[in-house]
Amino acid sequence: MSSLNPVRHITFDAHDPYRLAQFWSQLTGYALEDSDPGDDEVLIVSDQPGVPGLLFLRVPDAKTVKNRVHLDIQPPSGTRDAEVDRLIGFGAKIVDDRRTEDGLGWVVMSDLEGNEFCVERSAVERGLA
Repeated sequence: MSSLNPVRHITFDAHDPYRLAQFWSQLTGYALEDSDPGDDEVLIVSDQPGVPGLLFLRVPDAKTVKNRVHLDIQPPSGTRDAEVDRLIGFGAKIVDDRRTEDGLGWVVMSDLEGNEFCVERSAVERGLA
C-alpha cells in the first residue's frame, strides 16, 4: 500500500517569484510550471511522483531574520564542492562554511533573496549512488 505524501508544496516568500523560481529550478532540476515573469505565484515541480513542489509567492516585505526552516541539498552526482561552485555560478552566496578537513561537513548558502539552504556531501560521496 502506498501513501500520499501530505506535503504538497514548500513555499517561499519572494519579491520576484519568477526569478527566484528560475534559481531553484536550476538548483533542483525541477520544471518551471507555465508562468510569466510578472506572476504573483510561480511553481516548480519534480518529475518524481509524490515529491513536493516549490511554490514562490510575491510578498512586499524583505527577509529580515534567519530562516526557521531550510532545505538540505544532497547533490545526486558529483561532489558537494562542485555543487557549491555551480550554485555560486548562478548567484548563490556562501553564508557559513562548515566543511571539515576530513571531507565531512556542509556549506550554508543563500539564494538570490537571502533564503538559506545547506549543501551536504553528494550521494556519491556518501556511497549512496
